[in-house]
Amino acid sequence: MILVLYTLLGLLQGVTEPIPVSSSGHILILQTLLERFNQSLNIDFETLAVITNFGSLIAIVIIYFNDIVKLFKDFFSYIFNKEERKSSRNGYLYSWKLVVATIPAGVFGLVATKLDLLDFLEKNIKFIGLTLIITSIFLFLIKDFKGSKDRDEITFKDAIIIGLYQMISVIPGISRSGATIVGGMFQNLKREVAFNFSFILYIPISIATSILGVKDLLELSISGSTWVLYIIAAIIAGIFTYICTKWFAKIVKEGKLIYFSIYCFTVGLLVLILL
Repeated sequence: MILVLYTLLGLLQGVTEPIPVSSSGHILILQTLLERFNQSLNIDFETLAVITNFGSLIAIVIIYFNDIVKLFKDFFSYIFNKEERKSSRNGYLYSWKLVVATIPAGVFGLVATKLDLLDFLEKNIKFIGLTLIITSIFLFLIKDFKGSKDRDEITFKDAIIIGLYQMISVIPGISRSGATIVGGMFQNLKREVAFNFSFILYIPISIATSILGVKDLLELSISGSTWVLYIIAAIIAGIFTYICTKWFAKIVKEGKLIYFSIYCFTVGLLVLILL
């Protein structure tokens, strides 16, 4: 039964991480349901979230591996190879835009962690219902947006604004992918351009989260059998993150975000009424 439960949690992380429904919100909803049905349940959800998030990170890195390599190549070619500056300029600037977009969420996340600003919100399941409805509203607002800006037309202003949307997604129940895609489309980015910027942007913030999580993991005493369960959950999360990211890319390209808007609104409403 405990293996099934860890498998379910890995599956939930893998499916909900890439799509705009808030993986953190869904994990907290499931945690609430499990605690109400079985008060003796002994699962460290915070540690599990860190480990399954790492599985999702690996999946996104695999998907965007060639893009990442190209960005690193362009970045250092622009700095050290004058002959290639013209051809590598766009990649160099794109890299800096990713850095700029990462800063707001990184700073806010560190401050919130140090001051325990999100603890109350994470324990308030009604708040998760509300934030899911907020996510639904923003997805509905951009349902017909197509945008006209290509990748190389993203400005530093666009990057900052998308970064601020990602900062908001630190709040439980606000989808990170949803927030950043909405931010990008509000800045007139093409759907696919907003999608790719959002998911490449996920990598640095997720790496930072994983590094901070490793520090906490080293302070815990985790049994070998529990590590096996964590690893299984992480592998499942990685597999389904990969599958769902590919699937979600097609959904965004076809402009069908309205389905996620309806889903978030329905789940949020049910949480407010039933939990």
